[in-house]
Amino acid sequence: MSSVASQVILHPVVSQALKVGGTNLGRDKLYRAIQYFARFFAWLLLSRDYKIQAARWTALKAHLALARKVMRLGKPVEHLQAALRATQTSGVAGEQITTVGRQLAYFGYLTYDAFVWANAVKFFNLAPSTADRVSRISNRFWLSGILLSITHGLLKAGRLANEAKALQNSQTWSDKGFAVDREAKLLALDTQRAGVRHQFVMDILDVWIPASGLGLVSFNDGVLGIFGFITSLMALRQQWLAVAGKK
Repeated sequence: MSSVASQVILHPVVSQALKVGGTNLGRDKLYRAIQYFARFFAWLLLSRDYKIQAARWTALKAHLALARKVMRLGKPVEHLQAALRATQTSGVAGEQITTVGRQLAYFGYLTYDAFVWANAVKFFNLAPSTADRVSRISNRFWLSGILLSITHGLLKAGRLANEAKALQNSQTWSDKGFAVDREAKLLALDTQRAGVRHQFVMDILDVWIPASGLGLVSFNDGVLGIFGFITSLMALRQQWLAVAGKK
């Protein structure tokens, strides 16, 4: 029995899960996945008139949302630093502008989100109209950040596609060194393009969450919960692979 327990507890997957959970990003994406699943499941229960059961999932969703806001209290500065670094690097103008804009938008979103949290936990009390205005500004910044991320992804995808096409159409010399170098560059471009597509899918799904919060679309909590759950798992998988690559 002890050997079976040891095999389970010391299994590499368990160790890897602990490493992912040991990172702020890993915990945040795990909590986010549970939060949005709870949002979906509460909607599903309510649609079937299971109000008591739905209340538990609604409470779980609300508490996880507050917990995630606490975890993100220092992140505005990270996005501000990222925006500053982006201005100091050389690159394609459109991609650089959208990168800086996206980081500044996320800085604004998380800054206002901190005020939303402070009001929610009664650290200070905002008038209902002020709290609603702060929440809407936070959602506007969030929506702007995702839209800039989508624009950045489209610009970068187009550039990478052109670079790959140019490499594929380049003259095939007899020099083996050139051929090997070209294949290595094509492989690197394919990796970058896969990353861009992955982020693009996440953005296309996530954009509807702040858009719904602003009343621009009328998706129900079931749809938004599924969208958020999917993108949370996608981000959690990214973090899993990133931590695995650090071994």
